[in-house]
Amino acid sequence: MTGSLRVVVAEDAVLFREGLIRLLGELGHRVVAAVDSAHLLPGAVESTAPDLAVVDIRMPPGMDSDGARAAVRLRSRQAGLGILLLSQHVQLRDCRPLIGTPGFGYLLKDRVLRLDDFDEAVRRVGAGGTALDPQIVRALVESTPDGAPVLGLTDRERQVLELVAQGHSNTRIAALLRVSDRTVESHMRAVFGKLGLYDDGTTHRRVLAVLAHLESRDRA
Repeated sequence: MTGSLRVVVAEDAVLFREGLIRLLGELGHRVVAAVDSAHLLPGAVESTAPDLAVVDIRMPPGMDSDGARAAVRLRSRQAGLGILLLSQHVQLRDCRPLIGTPGFGYLLKDRVLRLDDFDEAVRRVGAGGTALDPQIVRALVESTPDGAPVLGLTDRERQVLELVAQGHSNTRIAALLRVSDRTVESHMRAVFGKLGLYDDGTTHRRVLAVLAHLESRDRA
């Protein structure tokens, strides 16, 4: 996506919120509302009809995962709304219903300072794609405590799946790993087979593969 997005920002830290507003404007987007509490987010979204909501996970009124829970409720009512969660540290408990779904991103806040990465994530999520911070992906798909690869995937298959989780296309993955598109497709076919994900025309297997991998980590 190369055009301007309409964005709602939910962030309680004044300086960071104002910085986000300014940064998004400089990147060519329009911030249509900014709130400092999770309970104000639904009203802001309803009144402005944004393309994307950028939401801090930990914010008032409870200063727990209020932002994440508000985002989950928003997605249940507005399936097409892009949601980009931000946090200072990895917090996954209340994000699970959103991870792996189209139009969802989760970045650590220091990623915002990397302007190209942040702009790419904003545009990708606004266009219905996914964007997960590499640190979050690594935490989710690391090996089991005994060192065996989760779900029996090879190291290369797990590496490819991590890049899928970050939102990259097969072509981009091929470029990052310096292999051919055909090689990436072969790895993905192996992943689908090992996870028992067969193409029935009704499911998004790339999303299901990521979700299955994340769920395996929960069971480990």
